[in-house]
Formats: sequence, structure tokens, C-alpha cells
Amino acid sequence: MATEKILIVDDEKSIVLAVESILSTKGYTVEKAYNGKEGLEIAKTFKPDLILLDVMMPFVDGFEFSKLVRSDEDLQDTKIIFITAKGEINDKKDGYSKGGDDYIVKPFSTEQLLSRIEFLLGK
Repeated sequence: MATEKILIVDDEKSIVLAVESILSTKGYTVEKAYNGKEGLEIAKTFKPDLILLDVMMPFVDGFEFSKLVRSDEDLQDTKIIFITAKGEINDKKDGYSKGGDDYIVKPFSTEQLLSRIEFLLGK
């Protein structure tokens, strides 16, 4: 069973709850936040192995969130997967240039999400 810690940061509660359910079933330890500010606070204490991160959120957007994580000595090696409706090539380039390890466009399949998570976590 997995023991890795994953933080979900997305302002769409239905997405957060669905992804939390999927990940919990697979044995991951999951924390969740509904905006970037809350997500940063949780990340500092939870110290996740991976963050699933929306781009368009209140207070701190996903791209800024990623830059802040990458500049934090305790969090800089945390894997980040952007999960967003912003699917243009320039959006993806922005995601990677701001520190994302992967980029998934909504809507996505459970299989796609799990395979990307497992790949980044070395499973």
C-alpha cells in the first residue's frame, strides 16, 4: 500500500472530493485545500510528496503557488502536477516554467491521473 502524502489544492470542491476519494482508496495520505493561501499553509506543516494543483484559484493562483513552493527550502523538491482547464500550449509552457513536473487538463480520467502520480512518485 502507498504511504506517500498528497496535497490537493483546488477551489472546485467536487473535484477535490472526487480526487481525494480516488487517492484514499489507493492508500495515499491526503490533505486538501480550497485556495492557494490555505494550500501553502497546509503544505508547510504536511510536507507532501506531491501536490495536485489547480491554476485558477482565489488569493494565490497555481503558478504563483508553484513558484513559492520551489523557493521554499523545505518544499522545493515536492512534485507538482497542475490539474486545470487551461489547456493551451502557452498555459502548459507557463506551468512547466513555473515549476510544474506535469500538467493535466480537465476533464481527465482516473487512469491518467493515477499513472502520472505513480510515475512521479517512482512507483
